[in-house]
Amino acid sequence: MPVKRVILIVLDSVGAGELPDAALYGDEGSNTLANTAKAVGGLDLPNLQKMGLGNIVEIEGVPPAERPEASYGKAAERSAGKDTTTGHWEIAGIILEKPFPVYPDGFPPEVMEEFERRIGTKTLGNRPASGTQIINELGEEHMKTGYPIVYTSADSVFQVAAHEEVIPIEKLYEMCMIAREILKGDHAVSRVIARPFVGTPGNFVRTYNRRDFSLKPPEETLLDKVKKAGMDVFAVGKIWDIFAGQGITREYHTEGNMDGVDKVLRAMDEMERGLVMANLVDYDMLYGHRNDPHGYARALQDFDGRLLEIVEKLKSDDVIILTADHGCDPTTPSTDHSREYIPVLVAGDGIKKGVNLGILSTFSDIGQTIADLLGCEKLPNGRSFKEKILKRPIMS
Repeated sequence: MPVKRVILIVLDSVGAGELPDAALYGDEGSNTLANTAKAVGGLDLPNLQKMGLGNIVEIEGVPPAERPEASYGKAAERSAGKDTTTGHWEIAGIILEKPFPVYPDGFPPEVMEEFERRIGTKTLGNRPASGTQIINELGEEHMKTGYPIVYTSADSVFQVAAHEEVIPIEKLYEMCMIAREILKGDHAVSRVIARPFVGTPGNFVRTYNRRDFSLKPPEETLLDKVKKAGMDVFAVGKIWDIFAGQGITREYHTEGNMDGVDKVLRAMDEMERGLVMANLVDYDMLYGHRNDPHGYARALQDFDGRLLEIVEKLKSDDVIILTADHGCDPTTPSTDHSREYIPVLVAGDGIKKGVNLGILSTFSDIGQTIADLLGCEKLPNGRSFKEKILKRPIMS
């Protein structure tokens, strides 16, 4: 029987231990899953444990399964960098030799002066910062002046924060599109991000009206290959933003992880053949960047509690893959992403149980395997592990 659908769920930032070159990124000792578990006295993830999550990395409270229900392993990142776009693009077959530009001292005058000229107002900030921190610091001044807050991080991002009652959402998006037009060439950051918030000084809260304005992938990705083969590509969460809409046939906006699970279930109801690719962002956005291991642990346990809903909806010719895009260890002093392996769990009626995939040399092995399973054109990077995991050969 052919594989008709692949459900690929990216648990944003759920890393599985430092990569060999982690020290080059200041990430020695990072291990998002293991360190989060240790910080909270152990994780309770019975469904992920049965699949084999504890066979990939040592996690307190999640012992290795004697008979894992999934094939399992971890993947190393070959691209330079550790940001969201780089990780997702590599999964989809693009390996970046040169990292996106970063701005540890803020953006240079030629960028900021042009941005302020085109939006018709001054700005606040222009420095690396935690999003919640800089909103708390400058939010009141922003409300008084109407000036948007610009900031960055260790990642290649130009972020624009604004109170929804001061700068309306559509106006904020317009400002970000202007920034996207400016930030090209040597300043081609991977993403311009709209960061709307609400509330009063001392009680500001970021909303789910965030929107990312990414660079377009430089070449065709897995998503393009699936679409070209006449199948659907349903994007759940910020997947549309990360790939700038390229190769996608339908988008599902989400407001948090549990809404993301709801949308995955809906996409599975609505798709006949193709790829559902989802990003569950709360681990990264709400807990990793805020150094909140307890929130991170709750989010992992919440997903585990709903994993069976997804598994039970799988058809006999479906495959589910759970993975991540980078780490964001909430227990280290840094509030930035961490350079880590990503876990890989693959399951379905036609998939062998308990196959140890070991260490995959690139995230692109995931995308190449999906292309192979769905019968698409090959990707430029990655090696398929289809033959290791499939119970029987795919019939054409």
